[in-house]
Amino acid sequence: MKPLDALPSPAEKRIAVRVTNDAVRQLRGGSPWLYDGSITTTNTEAADDSAAGDLAVVFDANRDFVAIGLWDPDSPIRVKVIHAGSPTPIDALWWRRHLGNAIERRASLAADESTNAFRLVHGENDAFPGVVIDQYDRSLVIKIYSTVWFPHLRTVAEALVELVDPVCIVVRLSRNVAAGNTYGLTDGDTIVGEAPTRPIRFGERGLTMEADVVHGHKTGHFIDQRDNRALVRAASDGKRVLDVFASTGGFALSAAAGGATGVHLVDVSEQALRAAERNFAQNRHIRAVHECEVRTTTGDAFEVLRELAKRDELYDVVILDPPSFASNAASVERAVSAYKRLTMLGLDVLRPGGLLVQASCSSRVSADEFFAAVHEGASRQHVTLHEIRRTGHALDHPVTFEQGGYLKALFATT
Repeated sequence: MKPLDALPSPAEKRIAVRVTNDAVRQLRGGSPWLYDGSITTTNTEAADDSAAGDLAVVFDANRDFVAIGLWDPDSPIRVKVIHAGSPTPIDALWWRRHLGNAIERRASLAADESTNAFRLVHGENDAFPGVVIDQYDRSLVIKIYSTVWFPHLRTVAEALVELVDPVCIVVRLSRNVAAGNTYGLTDGDTIVGEAPTRPIRFGERGLTMEADVVHGHKTGHFIDQRDNRALVRAASDGKRVLDVFASTGGFALSAAAGGATGVHLVDVSEQALRAAERNFAQNRHIRAVHECEVRTTTGDAFEVLRELAKRDELYDVVILDPPSFASNAASVERAVSAYKRLTMLGLDVLRPGGLLVQASCSSRVSADEFFAAVHEGASRQHVTLHEIRRTGHALDHPVTFEQGGYLKALFATT
């Protein structure tokens, strides 16, 4: 546990930077990123003595204000923009208002009594570049992807306490941040309230699930697939469902609640599947869940799909929701190929006329590339897919700039 008052004080240094005309157009057009190559001049003394998280004030060639952001001397994205337009002081009141605006955009979700887990802050799309904040019941998780946030963490947490009144705030760190931070924080530290000693239970459309906010993947659960899980639930009555890359079983549990006769969960993580089993146990009071036959298989998804096909096992609904296949631009071609192969394997175990649900969370693979890959994979299996719908981001995962989208899914029958 790391007490809130032990965190560093907010950064006070300001670095003035002037940028190219192209950068001005991009920033005024909504881009949250200023690359180092677009900076023409800085106030050298401040820049030479800069630290991650210092405030960078961006001006055009005429010295007119463009934006303000967080300075990152170790990244090619030199400034993470938090405000553009007119000059404004960045103080505790501004942070509170900034957070309050993001929370207000989720007001309709917060009013849903059957669901109490959603994203409060969605990174760059909410003008919080390099950080996300998820809420599970009354527990908050701040996931930090850039060291620029350490000098502002105390201010943000204090504002969250005032706005949300959480029982605890847990900080999760990406690998690069955990390796490079010098602030004494470790992944999973609690900075407000008592440190969780067990997974947090939360509700999603009447179902009870758990999130391991201290040790689990991302912030403990994949909140972004909530709407797609609801669509699977509505399509599962009387069906046998295969959930590949099942993780903690959100799709499979939703299918069971929707009346699936059986669900088969496949994941490489034994720990994740044990969490899925606990999620099912917590919902056995629901008749449909109680009556659903549950099966789990631990193993590589591609290999398990091949084995299922060899045994002529067929399902009415096949869900393929893999982790990101493209971690950088160089891996996009390989990722597209993987989506094709995954489609082919999924169709091998899908009954004729069955429902294929295939998703991608790879931001570097465009929606057009992904959907084309799925159809190409089907074509190689001599199958024509009939699209029911394409889905994207939920309300609490808004997309506010060109590169801000990552999630896409296809619902199609054969």
